[in-house]
Amino acid sequence: MEELLQVNGLRKTFQLTAKQQKLEKTKEKVKVAVDGLSFTAYKGEVFGLLGPNGAGKTTTLRMLATLIKPDAGDAILDGASIVSQPEKVRSKIGFLTSELKLEDFFTPNYQFDFFSKLYGVDPATIEKRKKALFERFGIDRFAEVKVGNLSTGMKQKVSLVISLVHDPDVVIFDEPTNGLDVLTAKVVTDFLLDLKAQGKTIIVSTHIFSLIEKICDRVGIVISGKMVTCDTLENICAGKPLEDRFFEIYEEKVGKIDE
Repeated sequence: MEELLQVNGLRKTFQLTAKQQKLEKTKEKVKVAVDGLSFTAYKGEVFGLLGPNGAGKTTTLRMLATLIKPDAGDAILDGASIVSQPEKVRSKIGFLTSELKLEDFFTPNYQFDFFSKLYGVDPATIEKRKKALFERFGIDRFAEVKVGNLSTGMKQKVSLVISLVHDPDVVIFDEPTNGLDVLTAKVVTDFLLDLKAQGKTIIVSTHIFSLIEKICDRVGIVISGKMVTCDTLENICAGKPLEDRFFEIYEEKVGKIDE
């Protein structure tokens, strides 16, 4: 298989304020969010980062999307370095996270055109791509409604569509179904599988076992900023449900959950 992403020893730390130290019940002034994390993703596969909240998944994806710089390590995405060639990386990826919000005042129609033009997409392609994506997600009926007046599920659909305006080869989604109703979550999940069928490489982070089982070819389990295991679902599960294996691995690496 063709390697499309090589992540090598990513590390990221954050300074803690006195208030944050109190909330986290620690005297440490620095929090290690990601600690020497490495993995590889291949062309045309769905790779999942699985772990509890605070494990470092979102920080990892934000580094891969060049929103924040690693303190150490690097990642090479289709030949481009996230450290030394961030603009080249951004041209190759679509990135979706609930932390990034679309402007409430503008309509889906306006924002699709705006971001398409930022990526240099030609007008004919903009219209063709917008028509297909808006119809697929039912956005066409709300194309001229301000984003601030849309439902949570529709906002997520619009955000997803706009992250794909330039038809990227690599799609990075942080908790793609988080907070969605079951119907909207299914629409998003089915679309991710369609992207995979088109040969796209998809990197997702989640704490939802069923999502990993449904869409991922391989999975990396992240605990306390470290990659504790990374393999195919078949090899990790060894005939057991993913949830059971996750907790077995967690207790092997960390200890009993109730300790």
